[in-house]
Amino acid sequence: MHAALLDEAHRAIEKKLPERGNDYRLGYHLSPPAGWMNDPNGLVYFQGEYHVFYQHHPYSAQWGPMYWGHAKSSDLVHWEHLPIALAPSDTYDRDGCFSGSAVVAGDTLYLIYTGHTWLGEPGDDQKIHQVQCLASSTNGLTFTKHGPVIETPPHPDIMHFRDPKVWKRADQWWMALGARQGDDPQLLLYRSEDLHHWDYLGCALDGQRESDGYMWECPDVFELDGCDVFLYSPQGLKPSGYDNWNKFQNSYRLGQLDNSGCFIESSRLRELDHGHDFYAAQTLLAPDGRRLLWAWMDMWDSPMPSQEQHWCGALSLPREVSRDGDRLRMRPARELTALRQSRQTLDIGKLESQHRTLDVRGALLEFELELDLAGSTAERFGLALRCSEDQQERTLLYFDAMARRLILDRQHSGAGVSGVRSVPVTSEQTRIALRIFLDRSSIEVFVDDGAYSLSSRIYPRPDSLVVSAFAVNGAGVFGEISVWSLADLKL
Repeated sequence: MHAALLDEAHRAIEKKLPERGNDYRLGYHLSPPAGWMNDPNGLVYFQGEYHVFYQHHPYSAQWGPMYWGHAKSSDLVHWEHLPIALAPSDTYDRDGCFSGSAVVAGDTLYLIYTGHTWLGEPGDDQKIHQVQCLASSTNGLTFTKHGPVIETPPHPDIMHFRDPKVWKRADQWWMALGARQGDDPQLLLYRSEDLHHWDYLGCALDGQRESDGYMWECPDVFELDGCDVFLYSPQGLKPSGYDNWNKFQNSYRLGQLDNSGCFIESSRLRELDHGHDFYAAQTLLAPDGRRLLWAWMDMWDSPMPSQEQHWCGALSLPREVSRDGDRLRMRPARELTALRQSRQTLDIGKLESQHRTLDVRGALLEFELELDLAGSTAERFGLALRCSEDQQERTLLYFDAMARRLILDRQHSGAGVSGVRSVPVTSEQTRIALRIFLDRSSIEVFVDDGAYSLSSRIYPRPDSLVVSAFAVNGAGVFGEISVWSLADLKL
């Protein structure tokens, strides 16, 4: 049954490929060949290659019964799409193989995921059943299902109970699960000797509906420089100041996880990325010790115009995560410099209340530059990217001196999207260092060596390729700008 459903799903993808539109198709970000993509799952290094699995609906560009899509890479840059790994084929997962993780034990790759069934009408989140399931493979291509390994939640009031993240701690396997008891979110922990039999340790951390939302999805717990990180996706947070303006967030807390399974917080909740489209982030430990992270570079209920072209969804670029005190930094994975092709340098210098078109065009570009705050008097200054010739279509990235914020403005960034996001700039700062990645329908901005990031989808017309610099009501001073055209890998 499982093999037959996988074959059928593969044929559905092949049938859609000739119809797929590519106006917004990303050149170097991982997207599904066709159909729908959301959460990254099962990030793992196996037999000398990186494997990324993801939530996938192969039959349409809309969310539907979840399969696990699959891709691999030897260098984090060039990705090969592989056959779909999991299909919702059994009574325990008939309505979806939901998110989870992957681990390697001996010469075997294990997938741990949530089996989902609707008990009422599909889409009725008040009538569901969720179990935690195991599958395995010795070749990394074909997977054998072993069925549920955790069949009931620890409390009868818990119905939402999903997204297992499994890791090795000392000589035992640990599992983190996101749960919802009533209207309050919880982080649940289990422990196992063999991945098949699990003991419940308890609730490592719980939250209150008003301050912590109602559900913590896609938990990840990992050690970083002597501190434990609880990375998760809270649902139901209310906007506060400049924070939490997306429908759902990606956030983290720092602390210590003790051997009894209690997480003791040492820092407050922080938003992980400050753009419009970033959710369900997950990490893996690379062979060289780096902690690498991917996220779904979209957001629920956001405009997704690529759906009309028979595909939808993308993953962020892989990022290296490090700790800086009580904050995390995210830098683009160092391997991504392999995308660079021709390089230009632009010397803008000082712009005095003007707008200047730059001698660079493109949809797939990387920028490195500094904004000189100490030498500038402009109310705002920065770059306009993916502009149409008449400047009516544009994505703006600029420093606002009155608000002391770096602003990403996609009010005019193309089909459907809108909104403004920003990060703070302290009064002591004299410069802002920026690294910007543009793809056909995305922008990722890394600020001050990864202290902040802003990731957003944009949907400009294919011919909106102009880049310009601007300063409003005063002088804006730009350091030398390096610009690279990036390889179109047609992923």
